[in-house]
Amino acid sequence: MSDEIWVSTFQRMRKRLLGMAGRLLSDDEEAQDVLQNAFCRLWTKYRDVKSEREAEALTVTTVRNLSISTLRNRHYSNSLENDESAELEVVAENEFLDREEQYETVERLIQEHLSPLQRTILRRREIEGEEISHIALELGMEETAVRMNLSRARKTIRELYQKEKESSWKE
Repeated sequence: MSDEIWVSTFQRMRKRLLGMAGRLLSDDEEAQDVLQNAFCRLWTKYRDVKSEREAEALTVTTVRNLSISTLRNRHYSNSLENDESAELEVVAENEFLDREEQYETVERLIQEHLSPLQRTILRRREIEGEEISHIALELGMEETAVRMNLSRARKTIRELYQKEKESSWKE
C-alpha cells in the first residue's frame, strides 16, 4: 500500500477514531495523543498492509488497544498516588515517633511479614529506585506481576504499621 493511500485512509477515519478514543478515555487531549501515537506506530507497518479495509481494521484495533492501555496506566498512576498519600497520612499521624524509630519499625515489619520476593522487589524499587521493567527483566517476571507484588507489599506494611501504631497508642 502506498503512503498516500495510508494517510488518506487515516485522515478519512480520524473523526470516528477520535470519537472512539474520546468515549473510552473521557478526555479529548488524551484521545488526540492516542490517535497520534497510533499513527506513529502504524506508519512503520503501512507497507505490509495489502488493502484499505485491512488498514481500517488495523487502525481501529490499534487505537482501541492504545486507549485501553492509557486507561490502565491512568488507573495504575491513581492507585500509586493513593498509596503514597496513605503512606504520608501514616507518617503524619505518628509524629510522636522519631524517624529512627519509624524506620526500625518498618524494617522489622518488612523482615518479619514479607516474602523474600516481596522484600527484594520493595528494596529495589523503593530504596534503589529501579524501574519496574528493569526489576521484572532481572527477576524473570512480567511487569504486572512485579507491580502486584510491590502493591501487596506496600499494603501489608502499611496495614501492619497502622495496627502496631494503634496498639502502642492504646497502651
